[in-house]
This record gives sequence, C-alpha cells and structure tokens, in this order.
Amino acid sequence: MLIQHVDSRENIMENGNSDLRRDQFGKPTAAFVGAAWAALALATIVYFISLWRADMDPFEKGFFLGSFFFGLVSAVGLQKSVRDRHEGVPVTSIYLGVSWLGLFISIGMLAWGLWNSPLLPSENGLYGMTFAMAVFAVIVVQKNVRDLIAYKAQHPELFGPDAVEARRQTAQREDHRSAAPFEPTR
Repeated sequence: MLIQHVDSRENIMENGNSDLRRDQFGKPTAAFVGAAWAALALATIVYFISLWRADMDPFEKGFFLGSFFFGLVSAVGLQKSVRDRHEGVPVTSIYLGVSWLGLFISIGMLAWGLWNSPLLPSENGLYGMTFAMAVFAVIVVQKNVRDLIAYKAQHPELFGPDAVEARRQTAQREDHRSAAPFEPTR
C-alpha cells in the first residue's frame, strides 16, 4: 500500500496527473475526526469559560472574543486556499495573502491584548494556549470535512445518496481540472 502511494505521488510529480492527485485523500479514521472535534470543543469551552469568569471590562472581553473568532475564520480560509492550490483549484495570490494576513493580525491582536491586560501571567498563558489549540483544531476539522466529502464522492457504492451530494460539492473543483464537468444524475 505504501509503495502504491509513493508510486502515485511520483506519477503526479512526473506527469501532473490530477486524477491521481484527487485519489490521494483517504477517509480519516473516526478516532482522528473525534479527536479533532474534541480538541476544538475543549479549547473553545475553556476559552469562553475563562473569558466569562475574567475580571475585565466588557469591551476587553469583546476584544478577546473578536480576536478568537477572527483567528478561527482566518485559519479556515487559509486552510481552504492552501488545500485548493494543492488540489489544482485556482486560488489568487491576493486571497492567499489576505488569509495569511488575517491569521497574523488575529495572533497579533491577541498578543497585544494579553501584553496590555492586567491579567496574571498564568491567565495570559491559558488564553494563548487555548487560542493556539483552537486554531490548530479548526484547521484539522476543516481538513477532515473536506477529506470525508472527497472520499464519499470517490466511493458512491458505499454511501448511496450521500455520494451524489458529495459529488455535487466537489463538482466545482472538478470543473477547474477538466473541460467536461461532472453532472449528477437525477
């Protein structure tokens, strides 16, 4: 199996075969999907509880909450643009740059807020670590969602009606790779 995967990767590098590139994404295990969702939930819950219990003015809490959500959304946008480029879907350099910029700005906002806050160093560390954990977890969750959709689209015999929806969701990416787009049967 490993040799076949390596051969496929070499074929992609040599021939630029996009069909093989699409097949390289397997189905993530239930344990991996569960761990990613658990990490995201844990980080978000701890961040929110810490923010709720913090001795801060409401505008400070709003700043930290905004930084948190801005970081998560930026991380999802960045993951999507990097994955699209990897799959051969055209992504403008401007969108990729804005995604990176948004993530760096959200990290900078959080760092600036923590540096200027009256919180204890242990509280600052808690906010920083839960933010980092949530950003990493949301990237992995987004990756798992896309991998599951791609897997369903590749294996209609296993998923039946769900495979038609998965193929519809991946059809836009198919259009960029071939002249004849996939049309699901009704």
